[in-house]
Amino acid sequence: MKDLNQYVARKNEWNAIFNRVQYTLESAAGRQSIADSLDADLSPENLTCDGELPRAQVIARKKFLDKAAAQLVALDPAVKMYEYC
Repeated sequence: MKDLNQYVARKNEWNAIFNRVQYTLESAAGRQSIADSLDADLSPENLTCDGELPRAQVIARKKFLDKAAAQLVALDPAVKMYEYC
């Protein structure tokens, strides 16, 4: 769960800057919010920054996000994700 915890911590750091709600793994709704965020980050446009990132960086980002998504699904199989297979 290292990657998932790291992902949530990064997102919560940004959420704190903009006074947004913090993500939590403690509730089903919180886990679904994280799944929705992962889905958004895994979309091709966001993953590649509209084609601006070098291939190596895209591969590294995808690998990290896939690991976080897999850990979330292992934690809660009921979450719905569409970009992660």
